[in-house]
Amino acid sequence: MTATTFGETFADFFSQTLGFGYGATSTVLLSFFAVVLGGQLYVKSYWPNLFWLVMASSSVAGTLISDFIDRTLGWGYPLGMGVLLSILLVIIGIWKLTGESMNVAGAMTRKAEVFYWSTILVSNTLGTALGDFMSDSLNLGFGLSAGIIGGLLVICGILAYFTRVSHVLLFWVAFVLTRPFGATFGDLLTKSKEKGGLDLGTLKASMVILALFLICFAIEMYMLYKAKKAKAAKLAEIEGDV
Repeated sequence: MTATTFGETFADFFSQTLGFGYGATSTVLLSFFAVVLGGQLYVKSYWPNLFWLVMASSSVAGTLISDFIDRTLGWGYPLGMGVLLSILLVIIGIWKLTGESMNVAGAMTRKAEVFYWSTILVSNTLGTALGDFMSDSLNLGFGLSAGIIGGLLVICGILAYFTRVSHVLLFWVAFVLTRPFGATFGDLLTKSKEKGGLDLGTLKASMVILALFLICFAIEMYMLYKAKKAKAAKLAEIEGDV
């Protein structure tokens, strides 16, 4: 969620605060996403730094693409969401028909990984539009919208731990929901108090969220280190018994 929220605030920093606009910024960030994705598809093992760079860049690019569709092209949120949802369903349908596993917990083939990142990018774009639709078009406000989506994420977590509902299905539902959460929570942090926000500004909010993201990343790296060390110790114990 820190990655998706960072995507919202950092994208707004470029397109709104710096005034670069949605079209030009979308092109640049989408190109950057394509470059780092190429690196991700090239490596044959899990590189946490590269993986999360791709994830964060997809979030920023998705935010900008959504804003470009809804605001610059003037499609509006309902039409934009309808088109994006259709694209998302087509990608998932083709992915399913190929027979490639949709379980992202383990290793994936390159073909499955292409579908995975395509789904991630479109989900980020769709989620941004959904978050803006809830807070703006439905007039729910940033705080209430974030609270509703956060509640749905909690429900997904409960279903994952206490029911037999497909974890693959719950993962994708939860992932799509993290994007509108990031959009609404990011706007809550950055928008003016007159609009219902906390008026932290896009740069300050981005730096705070980036700091939280780095803390989470450091925790993940520590857990991976401990797991690797435990595996090495177990292997050494087995070899000693032999």
